[in-house]
Amino acid sequence: MQIVGILVAVAGLVSPVLAQGLPGDFAFLRDIDPTIIQDIRYAGANNFMGRPIAGYDAAECVVKRDVGLRLKAVQRELARQRLSLKMFDCYRPARAVADMVAWSRNGKETAAERRYNPAFSKADLFRLGYIATHSGHSTGAAVDLTLVDLGADNSRKFDPAKDYADCTAPVAARAPEGSVDMGTGYDCSDVKAHTAAGSITPAQRRWRTMLVTAMARQGFANYSKEWWHFSLPGAGAAAYDFPIVRAR
Repeated sequence: MQIVGILVAVAGLVSPVLAQGLPGDFAFLRDIDPTIIQDIRYAGANNFMGRPIAGYDAAECVVKRDVGLRLKAVQRELARQRLSLKMFDCYRPARAVADMVAWSRNGKETAAERRYNPAFSKADLFRLGYIATHSGHSTGAAVDLTLVDLGADNSRKFDPAKDYADCTAPVAARAPEGSVDMGTGYDCSDVKAHTAAGSITPAQRRWRTMLVTAMARQGFANYSKEWWHFSLPGAGAAAYDFPIVRAR
């Protein structure tokens, strides 16, 4: 989940948005590399909150330009193996972080929400490092992603009416993601989602290693508690709060 964010209410930490379009050093990833698959979860209902999150007015991946260029280089390498990156989250408005923090403190937990944190309560997520109050996503320098095998059948779609198993269950039982089996679903707050978890299969470990290695070659660092989360050191400092809109 890496709901590691900067609260909107903190004065002086959120950079202003330009009157027109994106800030100068931000770009839509599809303008840099349209071959990278996008499945921006927080713009819809297929996420741990079960609804669109504040600031996600469109399902678009927005990143710092340097981040986007490096993702393009990763994609070029993966294409030789008939693989593709798939983006789950990119730039995250600070208002979205505030929305997530409010959700985590609302004292309610539905069965659908529990699919994402089967072993912990919401209150535990702070203490265990799955939720905090500072995020690289709001700087445009962090991304959540996975790998897609372009030769596989990725047609199975998420059904909001279906009662899926939790995010640590075998891939056939949990919510479909149209990607390789990394051992858990995306945004799974569980020790099994730790990149170096010992409870995954050799095949799942190979996929994780392949993703980490490909990203590291372009300078990205992985967050050890989330196999899907990567950041580019030095690419962003200030948090932003402009909403995500559709690319023109």
